[in-house]
Amino acid sequence: MHGESDSEALAAALKEGGEQGLLMRRATYASVTVATLLVIAKVGAWAVTDSVALLSTLIDSLLDAGASLVTLLAVRQALTPADEEHRFGHGKAEPLAGLGQSAFIAGSGIFLVIQAVGRLANPQPVTQGGVGIAVMVFSILMTIGLVLFQRHVVRKTQSVAIGADSLHYSGDLLINLSVILSIGLDMVLHIPIVDPLFAIGIAGYLMFNAWTIGTDSADLLMDKELPEEDRIRILAVAMDSPGVHDVHDLRTRSSGPYSFMQLHLEVDGEMSLSAAHAIALDVEKRLRTAYPNADVLIHEDPAGIREDHHPEFAYQDTVGILAEKEGDAQKG
Repeated sequence: MHGESDSEALAAALKEGGEQGLLMRRATYASVTVATLLVIAKVGAWAVTDSVALLSTLIDSLLDAGASLVTLLAVRQALTPADEEHRFGHGKAEPLAGLGQSAFIAGSGIFLVIQAVGRLANPQPVTQGGVGIAVMVFSILMTIGLVLFQRHVVRKTQSVAIGADSLHYSGDLLINLSVILSIGLDMVLHIPIVDPLFAIGIAGYLMFNAWTIGTDSADLLMDKELPEEDRIRILAVAMDSPGVHDVHDLRTRSSGPYSFMQLHLEVDGEMSLSAAHAIALDVEKRLRTAYPNADVLIHEDPAGIREDHHPEFAYQDTVGILAEKEGDAQKG
């Protein structure tokens, strides 16, 4: 009975993992394709208009293409199954790609500031502004379609690299809108300084995105804990399981589309090892149901025993849950 349910759960997990991998790959192919098309369109528009604000979007699209290619390779590597030398899998490839994207974006911001300052010192009017606006509208429509698809994929897979990709493509929407405004103002008011000023504003936005992507990627590489709401949910699932007296030293992290959890269950110290194992197995199944892509490691301890090698905060995780249970018992 247990063997059949375990096999069904494994088959379901493998099926879901395969579907997630397919979605992630499609998202990376779509990103590279869109970035390439936008580069081609913007090269022609910049050559015609000589707009430094439009140049900023061209630089951004060039870096998008490079970053999206890095993401494609990183996602392919992250989806590679675990092997003897990488038993936790290859999910760290995603935040490494995120750091690469952060560097790409920061570099584009610095380059753009240099170009804009030069144009401030020597203002030039924008020519053929209508062509530039038409290309920006095309860029906005393509980018909206890509971002909507990427957000769908991120909701399904929790992919960090695709999430980072989606973040800076979302920023591109604002950039493209600002370029339309910049070119329009220059055409109507004939104030050449507007163009480089908008370019500097865009550069600031790019640098902010670079910082956001870089810090998120660093958190994953440093094995930052899962969000507090996930930790509370994990503890609640474990504490609600029959035979569990308490839980301590919960440690969590994520790697690519997978999460890793390890915890100590406190059970009756008088029960047999087989009985304690059965309780731990039940908790593991409950956690895998709640988190299908989780790798769960559980250690059983006799209830009420504190071990010196654990830090004090390791025993504080369930204080609130225990107090709530005690209050409910008193009310009952």
